[in-house]
Amino acid sequence: MANRNPNHVAMKIKAMFEEAQPLFTNKCCIYKVPNEIRKLNTDAYTPKVVSVGAFHHGDKKLLNMECQKQIYCKMFIERSDTNLEALVAWVQRLENQVRCSYSHKLRLSEEEHVMVILVDCGFIIELFLRYHFKQWKEDDAISLSPWLRSDIRLDLLLLENQLPFFVLQKLYDVAFASNSAQHPSFIDLTLAYFKDNKVQQNFSHSAVAGNIKHFTDLLRSFFLQPYIINRTIERGTEVLTHLKSATELCESRVEFKADSFNGNLLDLRFSDGTLTMPEIKVDDTTEVLLRNVIALEQCHYSDKSYITDYVAVLKFLISTDKDVDLLVKSGIIVNWLGDSRAVAELFSCLWKNVTQTKFNSEYFDMCRRMNTYCENYWRKKYATLKRDYCNTTWKTIASWTAFFLVILTVIQTMEDDEDHNPNPNEVLIKINAMLEEAQHHLTDECCIHRVPDEIRKFKEDAYTPRVVSIGPFHHGDPKLLKMEGL
Repeated sequence: MANRNPNHVAMKIKAMFEEAQPLFTNKCCIYKVPNEIRKLNTDAYTPKVVSVGAFHHGDKKLLNMECQKQIYCKMFIERSDTNLEALVAWVQRLENQVRCSYSHKLRLSEEEHVMVILVDCGFIIELFLRYHFKQWKEDDAISLSPWLRSDIRLDLLLLENQLPFFVLQKLYDVAFASNSAQHPSFIDLTLAYFKDNKVQQNFSHSAVAGNIKHFTDLLRSFFLQPYIINRTIERGTEVLTHLKSATELCESRVEFKADSFNGNLLDLRFSDGTLTMPEIKVDDTTEVLLRNVIALEQCHYSDKSYITDYVAVLKFLISTDKDVDLLVKSGIIVNWLGDSRAVAELFSCLWKNVTQTKFNSEYFDMCRRMNTYCENYWRKKYATLKRDYCNTTWKTIASWTAFFLVILTVIQTMEDDEDHNPNPNEVLIKINAMLEEAQHHLTDECCIHRVPDEIRKFKEDAYTPRVVSIGPFHHGDPKLLKMEGL
């Protein structure tokens, strides 16, 4: 019979409460990407060839690199000024601190976790040293495979595939404590390795010294600098919900200017009808890098999600491949993907399922001013006229020809009227007859309508019957005649 003693149940509940741990702590900095974001592109958050840290350790798809990691770790220990026992002792001291850096409870025991930390740290440090000193060996699988080097570099920047920077820094310092003059600092070593991944030329080491959480966090710093150095960016509660696309802005006579010499990616400016933006190169790695930085901001920097704000502006600017072509022509986008539609889809998807409660006040004010500029009555009329009648050379010629024909017709009519001098009573009778015959375009009995052109033009097929016509609107359509005999 079950024990129904209330004291016994209370003790179990108390023990459960004692074991309970908060989902996140202020020490947490390595996160699993939220499911609502991850499901949009799982591959963008999953390592391809090498696991780092606890989250993806043991993944069967990544086991081929485990042996290579162990070889690199062994070579690191052999070139260091210390021994395996000393390094293990340091990792054991830091193990709990490393464990607290992860957002989810780890299934690894303390011993297993220590082994993972040491091997992964040794691998990374040895990789960085070989890259820095050009010490590749002829039988080195990584040096022999350019695609493998590229995939490893990208894997090391994924949010779920991280080790805390402090443990890498500590093991590096311990390993070369007596020989530090002949080795660069670990931050210099790291920057040299990732120099091709959006590192700004004027990147300030001192601005991030001691503040780097891990490599994904370092990547975010690459994007941010020098945008936030020595300045405070206000973020208000008004979130961007509307901005005209690049094509619509251009139709409203907004000009686009690329600032190719500005290494500050986030420096967007609108002044005197001109939107100035730094050049952005879009290649095969762009989506992966931006997605992981956005995921980090969603989890760790919700009040300072500057990269997410930037992507939101681009999402509104780029709706179709025509927007991409316009920004490419203006020099703002360098399209290494080749396909304009792929670039448009990339930016339209990046902001999906992202939660923002605050937004960059400078961006919000800039977008508000651009929308106001476009809503100017005369510019709006000009944009409509140009879009509908003058968007190609031949349409422009035809429109102006029609305009002059109308003017000539009016003049001819006036001259004819003067010659014939019709009886004003006859004109009055004709007008009355015309008004008597006139009918309201829409009555209260009307319930079947033609879809307005401004709506229909976006997707003609959605409003057009495919096989059979019903009623007079589509009766006689050649495409639907086969069904008439039935």
